[in-house]
Amino acid sequence: MTLEKAKPRTRIQKQNIAAIMDAALEVFSTNGFRGSTLDQIAQAAGISKPNLLYYFNSKQAIHIALLSELLGIWLAPLREINPEGDAQAELMAYIRRKLELSRNFPRESRLFANEIVQGAPRMEVFLQNDLKHLVDEQAKVILNWMDDGKLALLDPYHLIFSIWAMTQHYADFDAQIRMVRADQITDSHDGAEEFVQSIFQKILAP
Repeated sequence: MTLEKAKPRTRIQKQNIAAIMDAALEVFSTNGFRGSTLDQIAQAAGISKPNLLYYFNSKQAIHIALLSELLGIWLAPLREINPEGDAQAELMAYIRRKLELSRNFPRESRLFANEIVQGAPRMEVFLQNDLKHLVDEQAKVILNWMDDGKLALLDPYHLIFSIWAMTQHYADFDAQIRMVRADQITDSHDGAEEFVQSIFQKILAP
């Protein structure tokens, strides 16, 4: 008995899946998982609901597919911290990468934030395994730098959490920033890199 290989997707199928994923990202990042419906996603994708269900059998299936795509992107900046590099330079580069992620993937950031606010029901395994293991690993790198006198002695976990909070704020609260500074900036990230890095340079100086 031989197993049949899955048929490769046609160009139209690939286009439809891409349209569904992009539409779902917009809907979920705006309304959250609970506030989103398959009808909204189908309408935003420009296809019928039955056609959408041909590719994804539920709202949760689409949401999980989006999160799966996001996780690799989200972990990359932290993975790139080099234990053999200069301590302050590596952390400044990490902050810069996180701000770039915030600027270039604002909808993805809000999707992630909405999932966490709801208790991460669809990301629990990832948070308890992949993310935890990576944070533990890089926290040890940072603590070693601190023990070697290359950085001020701080809690490495709270340091990482603080970097997340300050960098992702510019994506998750984009509307608030633009409304508060409507007459001063053209982009919510204007001046963010210089300010955030200056704060952490002072905090981290041994």
